[in-house]
Amino acid sequence: MASDPTKLQKTKDIGIPSIAMCVARVPNSGRLIFGSSDFKLHEIDVFAEKPQPTTFGGEGHQSYVTGVVLTAPNIAVSASYDGQLIWWDIEKREPTRKVKAHELWIRRLVISPDGKTISSVADDMQCKLWNAETGEMLRQFSDHKPITPHDFPSMLHAVTFSADGKFIATGDKVGHVAIWETTSGSKVATVEAPGLYTWDPKQRRHSIGGIRALAFSPDNKLIAVGGIGQIGNIDHLDAPARIEIFDWQKGERKHELNNDKFKALVEDLVFDPSGQWLLSSGGAGDGFVTFTNVETGKTIHQDKLPMHVHQLALNESSDTLFAVGHHKIVVCEFKADPPPADPAEAAKS
Repeated sequence: MASDPTKLQKTKDIGIPSIAMCVARVPNSGRLIFGSSDFKLHEIDVFAEKPQPTTFGGEGHQSYVTGVVLTAPNIAVSASYDGQLIWWDIEKREPTRKVKAHELWIRRLVISPDGKTISSVADDMQCKLWNAETGEMLRQFSDHKPITPHDFPSMLHAVTFSADGKFIATGDKVGHVAIWETTSGSKVATVEAPGLYTWDPKQRRHSIGGIRALAFSPDNKLIAVGGIGQIGNIDHLDAPARIEIFDWQKGERKHELNNDKFKALVEDLVFDPSGQWLLSSGGAGDGFVTFTNVETGKTIHQDKLPMHVHQLALNESSDTLFAVGHHKIVVCEFKADPPPADPAEAAKS
């Protein structure tokens, strides 16, 4: 049974000294591994009485840490704007392997559902697949142009695996999504979301926006695309948070959703395991979480969060979410209603 988003309550608000750019959760625990704007990897147990981050040591990254995944109970892999992937021993909190993965900023790192393959995307517009255990590059592919139609450098922010690992999707700054077979690297579909890209030809001659988040539905039939709508003032994220949902196999747009409550950037998207709702989160100063009914496209519930959120993690039962972002980590739980009182016990009282 799907968790009820209307029962969401914030239960923890933990201050941290930097911007948490990404997060991976150790299974069946409150232990979070997060990458930061201080170029470091940190661990924190959010369910500890007084949660405090512990910093990983050794020679690590030379820029923002923008991606982290767990490949085994004791192994984490991180990615950074420095173009490197680093394998870490979590218990020792030390690096064990470094790979120069991309020539430009790595924007996102994800791991396949079976834990065997890692995918990275970067501003070189390449998607690369890596053996999670050995660090060997398995293949690379791209369907993304390095220059926007207005002659500015493009960016490749988003990548995701399907729930069964058979497909992988990548999304760029101008709203182009390519979908690939994971094993062969063959492109099987594309969808277009140009409403997520803004070009200002007058004041700044500048482009902004793009696809920042992607997620496949649990049955693989849909893909959700997140970012921001058309921006009036490009010096601020002054536009509604925007989601588009596609039946990618048919090439049809199912929903085109602008959030009237939050003017913000969608940074992460998560389907619940039943496929009933889609969770989106992000921010522009403050942050937000929004739950959308996948079938109708209607908002089920949304809440303000106290920071710009960069990434989310859900627990195994999808009734607790962990959000990391600007100087904070927040834990929210889906609080069930108490069971009805026993009439016999009520009569005794």
